[in-house]
Amino acid sequence: MNEVTINMKAKLSEHLASPSEAALSQTNELDGFRLSPHFTLAELTKTSYHTLGGNIPSHVAIENLTRLCLWLEILRERYNRLYGDATREIPVVITSGYRSEEVNRLCGGAKGSNHLTGCAVDIRCAGPEQMIRYACILLDMADENGWELDELIQEKRGTTYWLHFAVRPSNNRRKILFDMR
Repeated sequence: MNEVTINMKAKLSEHLASPSEAALSQTNELDGFRLSPHFTLAELTKTSYHTLGGNIPSHVAIENLTRLCLWLEILRERYNRLYGDATREIPVVITSGYRSEEVNRLCGGAKGSNHLTGCAVDIRCAGPEQMIRYACILLDMADENGWELDELIQEKRGTTYWLHFAVRPSNNRRKILFDMR
């Protein structure tokens, strides 16, 4: 397995240091900021909810997102090695990562959600089989490495499946749930 290294000390460029300036800018400056080889800050902050303050994470939230990307990179590598197609690499698709208070409220997120601190992502799943395989890989990673995870929630609404995955800097609860509506 290839080892993935993550720069936990990464900083945004000076023009993004102020959320108010970044929120007012309509350019996609976050696209070029890589948190890991396969994940950008833009990907982990994208939202369809447009708010006055934008959806700009703090430096602490960016550190938390970067920590999550370590898990996501290994998930991607293992999933492709075990279940991938030899003709193309299957990406891990994030549908929600960091959320500002306003974005979280608008999308109906839980109060105190791990998304608010950049500690959670929602991963799109092609169906129940992929969701279960992702969950198994993440649980195996935690057990093999002695890593803690906070939440691993397998979710379904109608025909849409996703995995809510969260890792906090400390006080992780290893909360594993199913929410199938």
